[in-house]
Amino acid sequence: MSVPDFAARPQLSEDVARFVRRRIFEGTYVAGQYIRLDQLAAELGISVTPVREALFALRAEGLIAQQPRRGFVVLPVTQRDLADVANVQAHVGGELAARAAINISDEQLRRLTDIQAQLEKAYAADDDERTVRLNHDFHRAINIAADSPKLAQLMSQITRYAPESVFPTIEHWPDQAVKDHRRVLSALSKHDEQLARTAMSEHLAASAVPLIDHLVARGVVVDAGRPRPD
Repeated sequence: MSVPDFAARPQLSEDVARFVRRRIFEGTYVAGQYIRLDQLAAELGISVTPVREALFALRAEGLIAQQPRRGFVVLPVTQRDLADVANVQAHVGGELAARAAINISDEQLRRLTDIQAQLEKAYAADDDERTVRLNHDFHRAINIAADSPKLAQLMSQITRYAPESVFPTIEHWPDQAVKDHRRVLSALSKHDEQLARTAMSEHLAASAVPLIDHLVARGVVVDAGRPRPD
C-alpha cells in the first residue's frame, strides 16, 4: 500500500489512525507486532505527536495495546469482535435508516440516488479507493437524513472498527452491496420506516460472514473455530 501525503492534511491524527487501522485489517501489521512511533512518523514524513495521538485512539478501540517501555503492540483481530461490531452496526444503522425514511427530503433522496449511481460505476471500474469513499458517503447521507446526531455519532464510532477498505476486494460483496443499497433506496423513496430498518439492518449484518471468511483466508483473523454470527 502506497503512503499518502500526510504532511498536507489538516487532521493528521485521524488520518494516521485510519492508515494504521487499514494496515492491521490488510495484514501488513500482524498480531504481536510492535508499531514504533519514530519509525512510523519518519515513514509518513510527520512529527511523532499526531502518530502518538493516533495510536492512543487505536488503543481505545482495542486494536492495539501499550506496553511499558516497549511501545504499542497489535492485538489479535477475532471473529467475535467482528461479529459483535456487525451486529451493533445492524441495530443502530437500521434505526437510523428508519428515521431517515420519515425525515428524508426530496433533495436528499436525489443526492443519495446520485451517490449510489456513482458508486455502482466505481464498482464496475474496480476503483477500490473511490468505492470506499462513495460507500461512506452513501451511509453518511442516510445518517444525516435521520436527523439524530447523537445516534449518527455513535454509528461513526462503531464504524471505525469495520474495515471499510477491505470490502471492495471481497468476492461477490460488491454485487451484494449494490442490491442491498438499491433495496434501502427503494424503502427510503417510499418513506417506509419498517422496510428501511429491515433493509439496512440486513445489509449491515450480512457483511460479517464474508468479511470474516476473507480475513481468515488472509491470516488476519486466526480464531477460525469460534462461533460465527447469527
